[in-house]
Amino acid sequence: MEHKYKVKLATLVEELQLEKVYIPPNYDQIQVISTAVNRPGMQLIGFFNHFDNSRLQIMGIVEIMYLKTLPADERRKCFEMLIKREIPALIICHGMEIYPECLAMAQKYQVPLLTTELATSDFMAELISLLNGHLAPRITRHGVMVEVYGEGILLLGESGIGKSETAIELVKRGHRLIADDAVEIKKVSHNTLIGSAPEIIRHYIELRGIGVIDVSRLFGMGAINTYEAVDLIINIEPWKDGMMYDRLGIENQYTSVLDVKVPSLTVPVKPGRNLAVIIEVAAMNNRQKKMGFNVAQEFTKRINEHFDGSFGKSSD
Repeated sequence: MEHKYKVKLATLVEELQLEKVYIPPNYDQIQVISTAVNRPGMQLIGFFNHFDNSRLQIMGIVEIMYLKTLPADERRKCFEMLIKREIPALIICHGMEIYPECLAMAQKYQVPLLTTELATSDFMAELISLLNGHLAPRITRHGVMVEVYGEGILLLGESGIGKSETAIELVKRGHRLIADDAVEIKKVSHNTLIGSAPEIIRHYIELRGIGVIDVSRLFGMGAINTYEAVDLIINIEPWKDGMMYDRLGIENQYTSVLDVKVPSLTVPVKPGRNLAVIIEVAAMNNRQKKMGFNVAQEFTKRINEHFDGSFGKSSD
C-alpha cells in the first residue's frame, strides 16, 4: 500500500514532548507513514501474522508487567522479535521502567526508544489525533476561507469576483481570516474537513489595486486564525437576469469535498448587494440549522397551515 503523506518522527516527538531514551544516528530521517498505532500484545508471544511494521509501537502497564514475569533471556527474545522488524519507534507509557534488554535491542537494531508520563489510552488518543492531522488526505482549492461567528466559511468563485474584498470587509466587522487565494483542505476524520492556508501565504491577502497586505499586522492577531473546520461552502457568481435562484432555502444543497458532503449555497452578486452581510446571515443560519431549527421549513409549514385553514373556512 502506497502512503502519500509522511511526517518526521522528530516532529511528533517534539509536539508530544516525549523523552528520548535512545536516538539512533538516522533519527532525523525516520518518517511515520501510518495513522494507526499498535500495542504489541500478541507480538510479545511471537504472533506476527498481519503485523504492520509501519505503525508506531506503544507499550503500557499490561505489556510491561507481563514482561516482568519473564526471565531476562526470554524478555530479551520478546524485545528482539519486535524491534528487529524495522518499526519506526517504541514508546513506553506511564513513565514505566525501561528494561535493560529493551534498551540493548533498541541500540542493536537502531530503533528510537521513547517514553511518556501519560497514561496509555490518553497518549494513544493524542497521538492518533496528531497523526490524523499530519497524514490526512488533502487538496488545495482556489478560494478564500474565513471564520464568521465560529463557522468556517469557504468562499469559491471565479477570479476577480470579489472574494478577497469580501474577506477584508468581514475582518473589519470582527471576523477572522484563515486563508486567501489558496485553501488547503484536510480530511481529518470520515466527516470532518479542516481548512488552512499554506504556510508561505499564511495571514496574507491580495487586494487588486493595493497589493498584498499582512492582515495580522494591519488588523491585529484577533483578525486571523490558523485553521477551522469547513462548515459551509458559498459559491459566489455574477448575477444572471432570468436565472431562477432559491428564494426559500427549503432544499439543502451539498458539495462533496474529499468524499465529505459539506452544506453549500450559491450567492449571486451584483452592484448594491452587501456580500459581507449576506455571508454573516448565511453563517448564522447554518449554525441554526446545525442546532436543529430550519427557518425555511418552519416558514413553509406556517404558509401551508394558513392556506389549509383558509380552504377549510371556505368549504364551510
